[in-house]
Amino acid sequence: MAKDQTNPDNETWQAHSPALLQALHILTRDGKLNQDSRRKLKQVQHLIRLLAPSIEMLRQTNKPFVMVDHGAGKSYLGFMVFDLLLRHHPENACIWGIEVRQTLVDNAIKLANELGCGQAMQFAALSVEEALHNPQLPHTVSMVTALHACDTATDHAIDFALHKEAQVLALVPCCQAELARHLRTHKNLGQSSLMQLWRHPMHTREFGSHLTNVLRCLRLEAHGYQVTTTELVGWEHSLKNELILARKVQKHNPKAANALQKLLAELGLSQDITLVRRFGLSV
Repeated sequence: MAKDQTNPDNETWQAHSPALLQALHILTRDGKLNQDSRRKLKQVQHLIRLLAPSIEMLRQTNKPFVMVDHGAGKSYLGFMVFDLLLRHHPENACIWGIEVRQTLVDNAIKLANELGCGQAMQFAALSVEEALHNPQLPHTVSMVTALHACDTATDHAIDFALHKEAQVLALVPCCQAELARHLRTHKNLGQSSLMQLWRHPMHTREFGSHLTNVLRCLRLEAHGYQVTTTELVGWEHSLKNELILARKVQKHNPKAANALQKLLAELGLSQDITLVRRFGLSV
C-alpha cells in the first residue's frame, strides 16, 4: 500500500498489518483511527521503538527470546511487538501476555490463532503475583514489560523480573498510591525540613508518586541494572507516562544499594516492614 502523505493516520499505523489493527479494534473497518485509538497506538509504537534495540540484542544471543507483558489487557503491546519485530523470524521467540481478566485472555488466544501466531504468543489469566511461581511460565525470561500497571502491580512486576533473571525491563507506572498513604500518616520527621515536601495533600500525592519511582530505580540499580527514565509520549497523550527502562549490566551495585537503604531511613520508611519488603533488596 502506497504511503498517503496527506493522511496523518496512515503515517501512524502504516508499519503494522491493517488486519491486525482492525482485529484489535484500533482501526475501523474503513481503515480510520479515532482520537483515542490514535493516542494508544502512538504510545505503544513509541515504546516498541525504544525496545527494538534491546530485543535485537537479546535475539542475537543463543538463548530463546521470552518477553512477558504484565497487565496485558487486550495485548496491544504483545501483538504489535510480534507484528513489527518477530513475525518474519518467530523461531525461538515467545511473548507471554499476563492478564487477570479471563475474557481478555480468551479473546487474545482466539486472535493469536486467527493471525497464525498461536505458537509464538501465549496467554495466561493470572495476577502479577500469581505469575511469579506459576509453572506455566519459563524459569528465566528475557524481557519484562508492564504498561500502566497500577499502584503496587509495578513492584510485583519488578519482583517477577528479578526472580526470572530478566535482562531488560520496561515499566510505565500508574497510580502510585501506597507511599502517599504512608506519608499522609507520617508527617513528622523530627526537625527535618523534608516534611515540607509532602505537607499539603496534593504534594503528598505527587511526592509519593515521584518517590515511589525513585525507590524503584534504586532497587533495580542495586540489582545490577542500568536504569534510564524518560517520557513515553507527550503529556497531551497521557498524564501517566514516565517510562523506566532497565538493562542488566552487572551482578549487583553496592553503591546503589547503600543509597536505597539510606533514603528509606532518612524518610522514616525503614520502620515499615511492608515498605522495606516492597523496596528492599530481596528478590
